[in-house]
Amino acid sequence: MRHIISMLVENESGALSRIAGMFTARGYNIECLTVAPTDDPSISRLTLVTIGDDQIIEQIIKQLNKLLDVVKVVDMTEGRHIEREMMLVKVAAGALEQRDEFKRLTDIFRGRILDVTEKIYTIELTGTSDKLDAFVDALGGSNILEVVRSGVIGISRGERHLKV
Repeated sequence: MRHIISMLVENESGALSRIAGMFTARGYNIECLTVAPTDDPSISRLTLVTIGDDQIIEQIIKQLNKLLDVVKVVDMTEGRHIEREMMLVKVAAGALEQRDEFKRLTDIFRGRILDVTEKIYTIELTGTSDKLDAFVDALGGSNILEVVRSGVIGISRGERHLKV
C-alpha cells in the first residue's frame, strides 16, 4: 500500500543523506521525495512516498524516529489529509486540431498553459498523483516531449498538525 510519510528534520548538511541511507540499508524504496525549509529556518519538512504493508511502514517509522536529525514523523495516510503534486508538461502542438485538443484537455483538468510557441505548449497542472497520471494518459504519449513532476506534498486536515 502507498504511504505518505511526512517528517520534520534538522536543517543541516547530511540529514537527507542519513534518511535516504536508512531506506537503502533496509531495502526500502522511496517513490518520491520532497524537502524544503519550514517557517523555522532550522527545521525542514521532508515528505516521502513509499510502498509497504502496515508492518513495513511501522518499521520505517521506528527507524526514522531513531535518527538524530529527525524531530517528528507522521504517516499522513493514517488520517484525513490533502495531497498535491505539480507537473509541467511540454507537448508538440503543431496542427490547429492538436492545439485545440490540448487547450480543451488543459481546461478539463483545470491546468494552465504557461508557454506557447509555434509548435510547443508548456502546460502546468496541480493535483493528486492520480489526476496527473490521468492527464498524461489523456495527452497520449506520442505528443509529450518532456515531463517534470515536483513530488507529493501533503498536510493533515483539521486540527491535526505537524509542528515542533
